[in-house]
Amino acid sequence: MTLPALVSALSILGLGTRGTAALPDEPAILRRACPDYLSYSQSPHPPYSGGPLNLPFQRPATECRTFNSSAVEQVIEDVTSRMVDKDLAQLFRNAFPNTLDTTIRWHTDGTTTATRKSKKQSEQWNGPQTFVVTGDINAEWLRDSTNQLANYQTLANQDQRLYSLIQGAINTQAEFVIQSPYCNAFQPPPPSNIPPEGHNQDDQVHPAYDPSVVFECKYELDSLANFLGLATDFYENTGSTDFLTSRWFTALDTLLAVLDAQSQPTFNTEGQFVTNQYTFQRSTTLGTETLSLAGVGNPLNSATGLIRSAFRPSDDATIMGFFIPANAQMAVQLNRTAAMLRAAGGHDGLATNLADRSTRLRSAIQDAGIVTHPKFGEVYAFEVDGYGSHIFMDDANVPSLLSLPVLGFVDKEDPVYKNTRKMILSKDGNPYYLTGSAFHGIGGPHIGLENAWPMSLLIQAQTSDSDAEITECLNLVKNSSLLGLVHESVDVNNIAEYTRPWFAWANSVFAQTVLKLAAERPAIVFGEGAEPYVP
Repeated sequence: MTLPALVSALSILGLGTRGTAALPDEPAILRRACPDYLSYSQSPHPPYSGGPLNLPFQRPATECRTFNSSAVEQVIEDVTSRMVDKDLAQLFRNAFPNTLDTTIRWHTDGTTTATRKSKKQSEQWNGPQTFVVTGDINAEWLRDSTNQLANYQTLANQDQRLYSLIQGAINTQAEFVIQSPYCNAFQPPPPSNIPPEGHNQDDQVHPAYDPSVVFECKYELDSLANFLGLATDFYENTGSTDFLTSRWFTALDTLLAVLDAQSQPTFNTEGQFVTNQYTFQRSTTLGTETLSLAGVGNPLNSATGLIRSAFRPSDDATIMGFFIPANAQMAVQLNRTAAMLRAAGGHDGLATNLADRSTRLRSAIQDAGIVTHPKFGEVYAFEVDGYGSHIFMDDANVPSLLSLPVLGFVDKEDPVYKNTRKMILSKDGNPYYLTGSAFHGIGGPHIGLENAWPMSLLIQAQTSDSDAEITECLNLVKNSSLLGLVHESVDVNNIAEYTRPWFAWANSVFAQTVLKLAAERPAIVFGEGAEPYVP
């Protein structure tokens, strides 16, 4: 029986959709009737686009979507009805709502109070809460979930349910950061009653974490920057400070303590080794999945003023722990948070502290992160160690060197950035700029030496002033998305070989790119002479 037929049958039996005389467990009954989206996403479904690629429609049935928003549906209609390229329109139709359609595992608007277990926990899980999974893994990454929701921030004031959803995501991330600030990915919150997911890895991590709370505990500086970014984006788009609760400020204090600890050198002033507060070892044959030197990582000299990141946003280990893109993102977010707190009032001392930290970090990046490349001149290094060593490369995952203007760290006309961009989009400057007979773009060690990431092409489009370059990037992504969804990575010699049919973050970046072009370069997506579109 098809899902619509089942819904109709349930309605006849008094078990119909909301608004009918449904039994209390009706949502669970409907969910059990829905196909697993990981399997669903790997096969094409009608109606097809009617364009040269005839891309499929990959949204779940309305009853199977994990969250619905009238504002999002209106944007889909507004944008796709004006798009010239039917395949590009179909890809946007699938990608823009993908996070809402498939990854909102749990949301409560806060009208019911979570069960409290002790006085110590009396403030936990209050107010709206939202658990957003990355896609095919039933866990929430701080970075991914922030970027997955970014598309909807501008619509939050138009849709109260979206407003509550994003506010809930901020509250839930705050609880995660308080519990385990060094960790990158988290299990479903206890009030959700969703069982935790196992990752079957043999990890030895300090500080220790609770596996019922944490899915994976790789310390990534960008995870904490994205926690701040989720809140600052929400404030800047809605003007709301509803999320500035005691729990959020506790999370901020916890975050700042991590920044201080990760700004310390490997050796003290007497030259004696001091174990880092965070260590990570995994039993693995992959060097990118663990830290060297018994989980400490390579030595760092903190005289630079930079902050260590043990892992990259790809979840790969850093080689030199001062990862420049994450430091740049943190510098931006500390300053944005300071501005938000000043506007909220009553937090002048804390705001000044954050702004000062931002200024010092930005100066540290300029002093230690800019190096001279023999071909491209002054560029931003990918990683440095504070001893003068540096790495020339870029990775597709954001934050990246390519994304520095998108992060708000530099203007895309900045001469050092322009040199950097030339370097990382060249095989001469970036070992992970991968080219083949069918596809090209930036990849990274996470997948291997034959797979480039569509995400890198989308960031390339967002940082370009060339209509031809932007169009080429869009076409490469569109032509490699034959299942109607943007993949994690694509084999550069065979686009039929890819990783992850369902990767919500990549679909979000695609939608962000289209909406940016619709506002700034409407002719590319709507045709010559088209008026800009802003939701």
